[in-house]
Formats: sequence, structure tokens, C-alpha cells
Amino acid sequence: MTKTAVILAGGAGTRLRPYTTVLPKPLMPVGEYPILEVIIRQLAQAGVRRVTLAVNHQAEIIRSYFNGGAKWGIEICYSLEQKPLGTMGPLKLMEKSLPENFYVLNGDVLTDLDFRALHDRHINDDALFTIGAYRRTVRSEYGVLKVDGTDNLIGFEEKPINEYLVSMGVYMVSRRVLDYIPPDTGFGFDDLMLELLAAGKKVETFRHDGLWLDIGRPDDYMQAIDLFEEEEARLLPKQLRLVS
Repeated sequence: MTKTAVILAGGAGTRLRPYTTVLPKPLMPVGEYPILEVIIRQLAQAGVRRVTLAVNHQAEIIRSYFNGGAKWGIEICYSLEQKPLGTMGPLKLMEKSLPENFYVLNGDVLTDLDFRALHDRHINDDALFTIGAYRRTVRSEYGVLKVDGTDNLIGFEEKPINEYLVSMGVYMVSRRVLDYIPPDTGFGFDDLMLELLAAGKKVETFRHDGLWLDIGRPDDYMQAIDLFEEEEARLLPKQLRLVS
């Protein structure tokens, strides 16, 4: 079975300015590689043989870098959005070319997720939608006041730490999901999740306890650069760096 992936690479990267003034966000370098190339090398190692890049903003720069994918031993094709369609809306444009199950990834994710294991769990469970999930610790920047109904202080917590299970921006998706995505409309991951929950559909999660970051903001990007430098052997093992 040929594994297929859709990588969402069409965003304008406004939160990452000024870095994205010249380069599209998926081509921002971590180490010696654009982050999107790191993802493609990882997917190729996991057995993916066909990647569709959903592009919009600065599409020609991305296309000129990756071309047809021969350098990585995979086929790369492109789906051009005529207008921003969110994270899930682009899938509707590809409806006729998508297989029964496929990966969907944000093009700015740095992780050592086991893509094969995610794929196999999804297939074995005959799942509709499987979300790569990561436990994220968030520290408040502020002291938190607890008050009663008359605004009198009844408790205080200095910069509390909360944990959340968050979406990694990495998914395994069944074609059946396309029935819930409207055509030619901006439709995000949040829209799709609410739609599936309202329809009573089962959505699975696949927890990952390793490394994960996205590069959505300047601080995240600088952290991703440091993480790649420290953990390159985990994020991009030697055999993946030698792909040509």
C-alpha cells in the first residue's frame, strides 16, 4: 500500500514576521534544512511515496525548491488554493486524488513522532480521524486571583502551571471525513472537530511523549532552532540526512 501525505504549506506566516517577509514559513531553516524538508525526509523514511503540498502564499518559491520530489525518492505534487481555505478546507480540492487513508500535517512541525506507528494504529482501528496529541505544560505569566461573588480575595496562586493535551498538527485521516468538509470554503481543524463531535463520530488521539514544536511565532522558531541543534540525531537521523 502506497502511503500518501498532504502537507499544509499555504499559510502566510503572519505570526512569524519579520522572518516570513522574504521566505514562506515552510522554508524557514532549522539547522541546514528548511523545516518542510525535514518533514518530507521523515515521511519518506516512514514509507510515504506521494506528498501533496497544499500551497497558496509564495507557492512558486516552494515549488521551485521541492520540484517533483525526486531528490527524496518520492513524488511531490501541488494543490494551489485560489483563496485561503484554512487547515481542512484544502482537502476538498484534492478529493478525487486522495486514497482511503492519508496523513495530513502542518508544514511547520518539528517532531520525532513515529509516523509508521500513527499510520498503523489508525489503519488497525479503521479510524475516521486520528490526532497526533502532545501533553503541553503552560506556565501563566501572572499571579492568579481567586475571588468570591463580591470580588473579595479567597485564594491566590503565583504563576500556576497547567497541562493540556494539544493537537500536534499531525493527523491520519480517512476519506470518509471529506463528507463533512464544505467545498470552496475556509474550514479549519476546529470547525471539523466540532462538526464530527456534533455528528456523534468517534475521533481518536495518538499520544506522543517525545519531541514536538511548531514554529508559529518568533519565540517558537528560535526554540526550534535550538532544539534541532541539540536533538538532530533524533529528529533527523544520519540516514535521513544522506537522502539524495
